[in-house]
Amino acid sequence: MGDRAESAAEVEKVVTVVLPPALLALFPVASREVVLQARTVGGLIAGLDRRWPGMRDRLCDSTPRVRRHINIVVAGQRAALDTPLPEGARVYVLTAISGG
Repeated sequence: MGDRAESAAEVEKVVTVVLPPALLALFPVASREVVLQARTVGGLIAGLDRRWPGMRDRLCDSTPRVRRHINIVVAGQRAALDTPLPEGARVYVLTAISGG
């Protein structure tokens, strides 16, 4: 295979990200659904931030981790920045709802 061979985990996957209305209100030029290439959730967030600067700060804190009030869901499971992305996945960014 040689030096250029990459494992399946190292190859960027094409995924669709579904953004919440609350985030779209802050980034009015953003689309509800975005197709990106990324290996992990962290790479996906970096891709969103390249398209719409400042989006990473809305999704991640300074540690860096996904913000407490944000959920990123991959294959029905809550994901962290290092969660790998399967080819063709739909990734949902959800905001917490609170009230009383």
